[in-house]
Amino acid sequence: MGLSPSSLSKSSTPTSPPRRSRSLSPMAPPPPPRTTAPAQPAAGGSGISTSSSPFPPPARDYTQDLPDEILALVFASLPPADRSACSLACARWKEVDAYTRHRLSLDARAGLGHAAPALFSRFAGVTKLALRSARGSGADSLSDEGAAAVAAALPSDRLARLKLRGLRQLSDTGLALLAAAAPTLRKLSVASCTFGPKAFVAVLQACPLLEDLSVKRLRGLPDTTGAATAITEEIKFPQALSLRSVCLKDLYSALCFVPLVAASPNLRSLKILRCSGAWDLPLEVITARAPGLVELHLEKLQVGDRGLAALAACRNLEVLFLVKTPECTDSGIISVAEKCHKLRKLHIDGWRTNRIGDFGLMAVARGCPDLQELVLIGVNPTVLSLRMLGEHCRGLERLALCGCETVGDAEIICLAERCAALKKLCIKGCPVSDRGMEALNGGCPSLVKVKLKRCRGVSYECIESLKVTRGESFSISLDIVLDHDAGSASENGVQETGQAQVTELADQMAGMDLPTNAAGAQSSTHTINRMRSVMSAIRRRFGNAPPQ
Repeated sequence: MGLSPSSLSKSSTPTSPPRRSRSLSPMAPPPPPRTTAPAQPAAGGSGISTSSSPFPPPARDYTQDLPDEILALVFASLPPADRSACSLACARWKEVDAYTRHRLSLDARAGLGHAAPALFSRFAGVTKLALRSARGSGADSLSDEGAAAVAAALPSDRLARLKLRGLRQLSDTGLALLAAAAPTLRKLSVASCTFGPKAFVAVLQACPLLEDLSVKRLRGLPDTTGAATAITEEIKFPQALSLRSVCLKDLYSALCFVPLVAASPNLRSLKILRCSGAWDLPLEVITARAPGLVELHLEKLQVGDRGLAALAACRNLEVLFLVKTPECTDSGIISVAEKCHKLRKLHIDGWRTNRIGDFGLMAVARGCPDLQELVLIGVNPTVLSLRMLGEHCRGLERLALCGCETVGDAEIICLAERCAALKKLCIKGCPVSDRGMEALNGGCPSLVKVKLKRCRGVSYECIESLKVTRGESFSISLDIVLDHDAGSASENGVQETGQAQVTELADQMAGMDLPTNAAGAQSSTHTINRMRSVMSAIRRRFGNAPPQ
């Protein structure tokens, strides 16, 4: 849900009548229907006289029979825009919506500070809060003064997640104020803001329960050059014992966060995506102080075999993404495979540098028997490495080969013979033909899904034959249209999922006079449509069988 400060600046706590106690106990029988006088023929004709309103009010409001708990379930099933519209139907619906809404997204302009007291007195149950400033409105975004007002009104004992986007006027002081008002905070995400790394010292001190930290596109970072300068930075971060996940993305001086990451001994997940600087030495420092890493994503970084060798300290590493790191070679992959024997997922985007190939993959086959998912983009394996993967990694279930110039019919035949546990296979831009695909007729008994793209040697007749042979439980698709985006890092699943769309409410959201019950709102055609949509949601949730 998105709210604009203008809609709240003239609002206050709703003055609805005391809410009656409602429970899920058996409901009282409904009152008898209202009787109406018989219709009289219109003078001078045989028709029936009608009211001037095309939508007469119903005999009674059946939604009053619904307990608040059921209304809350209905509201929870609606999209944010529909939920906001339905909350305007009557005072009771507005009240139920207010105390059951736990997620709030606000347009964080300068006026938000004035509206904050009325806003958070209404939505006192909020646990997830997003403060966003639209692109191009950074000069009018929330400032430190407004952040102080928001911090004073926050439900500090409940807020668990905080997201800040595009707050160009917020400084280190403003972030510290918000953090101090949320001691139970567990997840913090900031992007396109102007404060620097010193602000996170206050965050770690004020939020001892913080588990997840995401930092993207900050503009207030110092201009550091070289890993040594960053690591000896004068900023002293407190030890973050509860921090489990850190994501650094699109930062031109991300090296100044190395002391923060190194001060998190219980860190489990680390993502460093498209950040400048040399990362071999920082990775040595991080892995020495946080050896419990389970998941590591490195994308478009200046990191080489020395940095990969540092991962030998992370004996519990299970997930490794190497996306467009051209300085990494077989030697670095071998050093990882020799020590990280618990590896389950390995994604390598070689960027067609041909520096990772059979030797590195054979080491993975020997050292990582628990491998379940392997994605190779721009890497050129042959029968040598694929045979060893099939023989040693008996639990390999998902395999993707994209832009691999050496993967032809012989390699697919090898997979069909060796990979008994394979369930999903994706092949893009590889020189395979019908001969190789026909080997899947009798191989890979667990295979349930195959996706082929830009494989010009495979015919639709072969695809249809595979469908018939393997039965209805088998799915296969073929797309021979050129796709210029194939082989990109997005195929690795690195890109994050979008958040829920921010919606805006009208100025009448909190200030309009609402009827005390839903029946009093029926005179408005617009409100009737809202009621109908909610009743449809009730029928879908409670009146129909769930889809199979």
